[in-house]
Amino acid sequence: MTLPNHVLPPVAPYSHAVRAGDFLFVTGQLAEDPQTGEVIKGTIEQQTQQVMENLKLVLNYVKANFNRVVMARIFVTDFRYYETVNRIYASYFEAERLPCRTTVGVMGLAGLGDVEIDLIVYCGD
Repeated sequence: MTLPNHVLPPVAPYSHAVRAGDFLFVTGQLAEDPQTGEVIKGTIEQQTQQVMENLKLVLNYVKANFNRVVMARIFVTDFRYYETVNRIYASYFEAERLPCRTTVGVMGLAGLGDVEIDLIVYCGD
């Protein structure tokens, strides 16, 4: 599944999300401008906010939301960003509905972004 009307244009050969049974696997999102696909080179706050908004775009398109997320993986280029990323990430979830999560420090990300997040979403009843 790729978003229509060139929203979040893929910068590589991938789908924004793939459904397998009752699960939806959402491709890792960077801080891309949804219209151009260019990674925003802002503060970690700006980048994390854009990543979460991009994930929200994908979830809204498939008629899901953050309450259905069962697993998230966060990739950061510097663990000094950890608390900031956590604060912004957590603001998109209800406190009693937090998903499982892994956070990984990496040497670099595509587009030279500083944070990338992917999701696994439960779409069953």
